[in-house]
Amino acid sequence: MTDRLRWGILSTGNIARQFATGVVASSRCTVAAVGSREQTSADSFAKLYQIPRAFGSYRALVDCPDVDAVYNALPNSMHHEWTLAALAAGKHVLCEKPLASNAAEATEMFDAAEKSGRVLVEAFMYRSHPQTLAALEAIRSGAIGELKLVRTSFCYRTRKIEGNIRFSRELAGGGLMDIGCYCIDFSRLFAGADPIDAQVSGRLHESGVDDLAAGTITFSNGVLASFVCGMSVQADNTAYLCGSEGYIEIPVPWKPPREGAGFAIGRGTPPRMDAIGQPANAPPPREWRATPSGELYGIEADDFAATVLDGQPPRVARADSIGTMQLLDLMRQRLGVL
Repeated sequence: MTDRLRWGILSTGNIARQFATGVVASSRCTVAAVGSREQTSADSFAKLYQIPRAFGSYRALVDCPDVDAVYNALPNSMHHEWTLAALAAGKHVLCEKPLASNAAEATEMFDAAEKSGRVLVEAFMYRSHPQTLAALEAIRSGAIGELKLVRTSFCYRTRKIEGNIRFSRELAGGGLMDIGCYCIDFSRLFAGADPIDAQVSGRLHESGVDDLAAGTITFSNGVLASFVCGMSVQADNTAYLCGSEGYIEIPVPWKPPREGAGFAIGRGTPPRMDAIGQPANAPPPREWRATPSGELYGIEADDFAATVLDGQPPRVARADSIGTMQLLDLMRQRLGVL
């Protein structure tokens, strides 16, 4: 293995393109190959990102000797099969979220990674961003007192239903799997404890997947979390961390921008509705801003390289990914989509 991690990208879809763009700007990585079901698609992708090797099959990509790590950007239902194939071929794997179709598959994937001595990480790229790391440090330093509530939303409205893998039950689609997993992972990250209860309500699309869901999670340390996610509704897509002495508002938690990333730390005493027309008794929010050292997916790739090359703990550990899949399993079963 060289001092730069050589990536093979599995798929040529939108998220694969974003990852390739990030790796081009990364400091410790390079893209060595791309694989697709069709040679023409692989060739086009390789030309666009100046990738030296292009394969018209997934198997050829995972078997390529010039590849150290595989970025698995295939549909959810294919994560399990091709992550196992890549691990068996001796590759490290960064697998897109959600890691698998269910917790049993996720467990098998991590067992295979440990048996092969390779690194497997779920690709929640927001975890690598300095905005997320700073918010975590603010919570741990007591900036808002004791954390009591995590509140998140991740929604969008799409009119493209036909041929959209997110609306395919067979491909493990649905709002919880596509974007609700971010809310669950974020809640687990900041709560810093295991869940002891979870509830969910939702609406099913005619295709059989959930297109709108609202849930709550209770953690063993008393932290509560609430979230909404949907593929047919618009929302503010923010995150709030609410404590005994204040709150943190993160306007863009899921894909922080290159410029203007940050959050505000505020205090809400007295309640805002009671202070209308009255002198402000609470101090103005304190804002934290940062310009990251690189592009979001490039930072993620470099973090993964640090785990492979330097032994740095992964941003998303085995327990994180399996725990998130277990909650997804529970909620999807209760909605009747699993």
